[in-house]
Amino acid sequence: MDPLSDDLQENLDRLVVECLENGCVWGLQDTEGNWSLVSSIDNDSIDVIPFWSAEGLAQALCTGDWDVYKPVAIELEEFLDDWLPGMHADVLMVGVNWNTELEGQEMEPLDLLEEFEAELD
Repeated sequence: MDPLSDDLQENLDRLVVECLENGCVWGLQDTEGNWSLVSSIDNDSIDVIPFWSAEGLAQALCTGDWDVYKPVAIELEEFLDDWLPGMHADVLMVGVNWNTELEGQEMEPLDLLEEFEAELD
């Protein structure tokens, strides 16, 4: 598997293309069923749920304080139809293919949905 790029747009494009190819997106969930949440870099009052385009990219973060998490696949249809609109309603942001330092792009969920729709057209 190729490592993530330092180019945030390239990582976004990779997420969209790979998730469409594989039919799923990857998140991190703990043993109690809670999804990983991180405070936004831009706004402390907003949380971000990070997602990855491949299990290995998500697994790379499951060390140290994050060893309570494991990668879990979310079917792409469910992600696009339920997760992204729900995250928008809950005022949550999406983290896109973050690196092991939790660095990467933060997006409004409906903006990510538009990226997927544009690729599907």
